[in-house]
Amino acid sequence: MRTARMTLALMLVFAAGALVPAQTPPPAGGAAVGQAGGQRAGGPPPQAPPAGGQRGGGGGRGRGGVQIMTLTAPWAPGADIPLKFTQAGGDISPALSWDNVPDTAVSFALIVHDVSAAAGQGTDDVLHWMVWNIPAAARSLPEGVPQGAQMADGSRQISVTGPNYRGPGAPASGPAHVYLFELYALDSMIDVPALGPAGATVPQTRAAVMAAMATHVRGKAVTAGVFKRPVT
Repeated sequence: MRTARMTLALMLVFAAGALVPAQTPPPAGGAAVGQAGGQRAGGPPPQAPPAGGQRGGGGGRGRGGVQIMTLTAPWAPGADIPLKFTQAGGDISPALSWDNVPDTAVSFALIVHDVSAAAGQGTDDVLHWMVWNIPAAARSLPEGVPQGAQMADGSRQISVTGPNYRGPGAPASGPAHVYLFELYALDSMIDVPALGPAGATVPQTRAAVMAAMATHVRGKAVTAGVFKRPVT
């Protein structure tokens, strides 16, 4: 069972890294409804590579390519997420670090989502954390990021439960869920408030951020973990 879960997670990691970025986001005010919005792969729409160029590598110079970065979590890619980072434990955000950042990075955006859980009538997945406007100089997020729509460094956050990290919580009665952690290097800041426009839902805010990212992705990193609650 564990081997199968890890294989699935690793397949998703490598697929997400190869398809940088993935799908087209829904309209900011559109059909995304339910617990969390956005697309199941979590990424903004495709971007054309520079004429005659590659999609990654090369130090990230120029505006057309998407550079592959590395993202490190406190577990190996595809491994079990430790209990302290889940709803069954402390529900605190894990420390994350990244490198191989493109020179053109102005900010970073992080999307954490459960690709095994359907929401919005089966068209979306569950958003466990989205952080954007992370400063370009940052190369990590500390463990236990506090709750709050906007943090001291200017970054903003939301999740299915509000302006905070929401840990994995797959039930013990079913299979383990796969949780993707996707980090994007952007060549701009994102002008979307964490609480969205007046009356905006979490899915609409997520869609608005992803729409704003659409033509600004210059680097991407992905890791994954699996989790289901222990049997009590």
